[in-house]
Amino acid sequence: MNILIATGRLAENTVRKAIGEKADILVADIDIAAFITPRKLINTFQEAGFSKVYDLILLPGLVAGDFSKASEELGCKIRLGPKHAYDLGFVLSFAGKIEFSEKVPACELLADVRKEMALELIKKNEAEASSPFTLRDVKLGGKARMKVMGEIVGALEMDAATLQTKIEAFIARGADIIDLGATLNTLPEQAKRAVSLAKTITETPVSIDTLDPELIREGVEAGVDLVLSLNSTNLETAGPVVARAGIAAVIIPDEDRSLESLIRNVEAACRLGIEKIIADPVLDPVGHNITESIVRFHEFHRIYPEVPVFFGAGNVTELMDVDTIGVNATLCGIGLEVGASILFTPEFSDKAQGSIMELKRASEMMLLSGIRESSPKDLGLDLLCIKEKRRRPDFPLPENAIQARLSKGWRVDPAGPIRIRTVPDRTSGNGGLIVAEHEKASVVGKNAREVMDTLLELELVSRLDHAAYLGRELEKAELSLQFNRSYAQDDAF
Repeated sequence: MNILIATGRLAENTVRKAIGEKADILVADIDIAAFITPRKLINTFQEAGFSKVYDLILLPGLVAGDFSKASEELGCKIRLGPKHAYDLGFVLSFAGKIEFSEKVPACELLADVRKEMALELIKKNEAEASSPFTLRDVKLGGKARMKVMGEIVGALEMDAATLQTKIEAFIARGADIIDLGATLNTLPEQAKRAVSLAKTITETPVSIDTLDPELIREGVEAGVDLVLSLNSTNLETAGPVVARAGIAAVIIPDEDRSLESLIRNVEAACRLGIEKIIADPVLDPVGHNITESIVRFHEFHRIYPEVPVFFGAGNVTELMDVDTIGVNATLCGIGLEVGASILFTPEFSDKAQGSIMELKRASEMMLLSGIRESSPKDLGLDLLCIKEKRRRPDFPLPENAIQARLSKGWRVDPAGPIRIRTVPDRTSGNGGLIVAEHEKASVVGKNAREVMDTLLELELVSRLDHAAYLGRELEKAELSLQFNRSYAQDDAF
């Protein structure tokens, strides 16, 4: 298959590098490739005087306009290639296997394929990555992906069934490490029991989250993989216990949160024989010197580039009334630049639910970004949940449109009322079930369409206005599950 790639002067070298010998190149008399017009393409093609007959011309994915007449005049298909020249090599490997589009950039057509390849690349990188040490089989630091630690707040005092449910839920959401949180009232025997239980439930590394030396000792004896945290208040008592066990420890600064105290504590931990050290310069919330704390992270990583860094993203997300998706992604990007190896979040408040999944995906994106040496975009993976990457075309208002208005009347459906509610998936935090309850039957489904179709099939709806109302409410219920929100019938979404 003979393929010609059309581009502009500025992107010429990038295009040549990307396509190699897979295609020929046509450089239009224009700097910005996205501004190529049908006439500009025809003129440049004819001036080039190609002797070869081409089956396909690929334009830059951002080119706009109708190239159908140009296609007729040049005697070959003209389709949109990818938006970015970097992706040409990937796109060309599918030439002849799929039909490229005149309207949709090739990179978007191949989004699912690219996602699978991105995940494979992440898996391959993780298998080959070098790192200072591992927790069980989880690599920390070096070239490995940043790992997500999910804290189960108050875990050491939970009953066995509740703790097991929480652990399984966090793992289903993507947690790489499970952190068992203590409170001021936690007893030593509770720490030992909780760690022992966690070790029987999962192969995922488990940490104990406390400064209490006695709780740390019990956790270590029960087989914990990581202690969180040590500083000058407990290093002399708990440090030797950690060192003898040969396990990892997160080292934090003293109450002043200074870089100097963190360095002193790291050096003290080394003298005690603790070999697996993770440093936490402590990320402060917005409004409480977050900028100063990020500088502290940067300085520590500059001084100790080989020491894995603990990055408490939850310190920020839990103290902001903002949707966590973008905040977590941004924090993850900052974490990458300051040497973070562990991304920490508790998912304690309702507004922070989903943070584990968000940080996991963001960590994958940052890894791919580093491999590609690019910004974290067009990677095959993303965190776009509300806003869209490519907006569909808008259409004008039809002529003679009738102004909509609410009905003045309302009547109960003779077939009977229906109550709608949702049952969220508490294990993964992703999706759930919609329940439509009628006096004759309760219909359960994963989406609005199948529930509505079943209600109609069972003849539980007899009025058009009732069907329309149920359709609206069922769609709201489906959206609430999709976005992990609560749902109440007749309330605004």
